[in-house]
Amino acid sequence: MKNLSLLVWLTQLGFSVAVPLGGFVLLAIWLQRRFDLGAWVIVLGVVLGVIGAIDGLRNSLKAMERMAGDKKEEKPTVSFNDHD
Repeated sequence: MKNLSLLVWLTQLGFSVAVPLGGFVLLAIWLQRRFDLGAWVIVLGVVLGVIGAIDGLRNSLKAMERMAGDKKEEKPTVSFNDHD
């Protein structure tokens, strides 16, 4: 069941990277054609899409890491009264 959960997170990773990039580029193309703007709109759309994709990638990888539980368990610290 854990492997299936990680597969779901992998799919989410793909969506969180592809959707912002594609969405901002398509929005920029639409804005350029609709309002007869210059090519700077598409460049801005690509830059915003890449920033959104990087943020989605980072957030998804953090969530996958938490789900995987690969963090090392640290030994609890010894308090003053617990010395042998």
